[in-house]
Amino acid sequence: MFIKICGVTNEEDALVAVGMGADAVGFNFVPGSPRQISPRLARDIVRRLPGGIVTVGVFRNELAERVVQVMDGAGLRLAQLHGNETAADSRWIAERVPGLIKAFVAGDPNVERVRDYGASVLMLDGSEPGSGRVFDWRQLEGRDRGIRLLLAGGLRPSNVAQAIEIVRPWGVDAASGVESEPGRKDVLKMREFIANANDAGALYDDTDEVQMPGSAPYDWRDD
Repeated sequence: MFIKICGVTNEEDALVAVGMGADAVGFNFVPGSPRQISPRLARDIVRRLPGGIVTVGVFRNELAERVVQVMDGAGLRLAQLHGNETAADSRWIAERVPGLIKAFVAGDPNVERVRDYGASVLMLDGSEPGSGRVFDWRQLEGRDRGIRLLLAGGLRPSNVAQAIEIVRPWGVDAASGVESEPGRKDVLKMREFIANANDAGALYDDTDEVQMPGSAPYDWRDD
């Protein structure tokens, strides 16, 4: 089970998340977000993380050139596009970064053409990303998506195991569900979330083995 802790704003939270077993940490570059971080600070944190950790830059309706600029400058591995980016812009970005996560609100018809966006990972979120509200996971039950699914939207320690049981995703993503306040992570919540996700993943996860850029020669666009 691939586990991403998103909305990291400081080095301490990043290191604690990784130390507890998170596979990835996400940095939010969306203007106005309570979890927004500067590219310079993200770069400084990334330089202190152990090798093999997947670092993700989160963008929403940002200029394609700016996405690539920030990704390169901060040394990030995956770009996560969380807005209404066009398939053409997404593909342009995907060709210039190690890998791309394309996020959609659950139920968006464009999910069916996620491959047109150049994505190697599909993220499904609730209708209000970052709000901590869940959506009806049953609409995803038993669906063969043909692409890695990263489940988000209101996941927290108390519900992540149930979400994994119903959806059987490749990975899970938490931000507000493991916070003490917006932009600050809660150590106990992170520990419980990661432990519960791993336990559930061991029971239900029948997807491919997690492979992470940097830990071995691997191109996320080849799947």
